[in-house]
Amino acid sequence: MNIMFFLTPKSNVAYIYSDYSLRQALEKMEYHQYSAIPMIDRKGHYVGTLTEGDLLWYIKGDVNLTLKNAEDIPITDISRRMDNLPVHVDSNMEDLISKALNQNFVPVIDDKDVFIGIITRKDIIQYYCQIKG
Repeated sequence: MNIMFFLTPKSNVAYIYSDYSLRQALEKMEYHQYSAIPMIDRKGHYVGTLTEGDLLWYIKGDVNLTLKNAEDIPITDISRRMDNLPVHVDSNMEDLISKALNQNFVPVIDDKDVFIGIITRKDIIQYYCQIKG
């Protein structure tokens, strides 16, 4: 099966740019109510995944943080515990499922490592429930 069947295209995915500030990332995650969000650079390349936990641990370590000075903190200064590993657009289902076991979503990249969207674990599970039911 082609993994593109499951793809939520980039145009329908909330993501952040790697040059965003801490405040911009917080606001985007709050608005979309995401606990993790893909991060890309301005050329569209997948950089990693920023999670609520990453933000929490950074904020905990900065006792003088205010919403105002959060505008001056680049998210690249925030340590990420782990990134959601991407799959290439031509990957097989086994690769996709092995990554989806440990990630809520799997970023999908093209041959030039440009982020083209995500595949959610939920969509994979729903598909298999439909064919089993």
